[in-house]
Amino acid sequence: MSDQNLHWSRVAASYEKEFIDPHRPDVRSPLRRVLRRLARRGLGAVADLGCGIGPLLPFLVEHFTKVWAVDFAAGMLERARAAAPPSAKLEFVQCPLTDLQPLHGRLDVAVAVNSLVLPDPRDLDRALTEVRACLRPHGRLLGILPAMDGVHYLTMLLVDRALALGQPLDAARKSAAHHNDHACYDFGFGEFRFQGLEQHFWQPSEIRHRLSRAGFRVRSLKKVHLSWKQFSCWRDLEHHPPPWDWFVLAEPS
Repeated sequence: MSDQNLHWSRVAASYEKEFIDPHRPDVRSPLRRVLRRLARRGLGAVADLGCGIGPLLPFLVEHFTKVWAVDFAAGMLERARAAAPPSAKLEFVQCPLTDLQPLHGRLDVAVAVNSLVLPDPRDLDRALTEVRACLRPHGRLLGILPAMDGVHYLTMLLVDRALALGQPLDAARKSAAHHNDHACYDFGFGEFRFQGLEQHFWQPSEIRHRLSRAGFRVRSLKKVHLSWKQFSCWRDLEHHPPPWDWFVLAEPS
């Protein structure tokens, strides 16, 4: 078992407490609306790539005719199996996103919610190429990607907040860095490290660049407005638009 498999399996039990949740009802995301539209169009075979503990699986089982739940971490799949509705439509697959051979050519829709986060850019490119190989010619990729520019935005608001409270600039910056966990980020390379986990955070220009190289055409790129209640100092900042992740809809080019 790889180090990252071990780390992700370890945090499976407390996943909801440790990570920003893009599935909360107070998150503004186009993901489920677009999935419903694709299901109505008859795109019936879907995979949740990097399904984690499986929060999206009941929705997918309800709307699609065949659902694969894919993750490389045994602990995540264990929780997903326990929480998923019993259904002959649903099949669990343990494999990394860099090797999706069992699903090649079988998918109408690929969903990747905060799972295209491999820190090595070579692995990230390989994963996107593998997702492309899974999709039929009319298929679609729907992704939610953690946004590095959203982190910068929150940092700006935290600095402004501290300055408004009368702190000098150096202290305001230190306060913002503390409340926004800057010690966990490598801003130059778009990496986030937490308790042994390593994740890649995206910039908008990189989304189009990497998807194009993997054989995709981006149809839509929109912000997923996250819930303020999951961020530090949210009561002081909730009059501002919240931080975001990126929603991308892409098709084979």
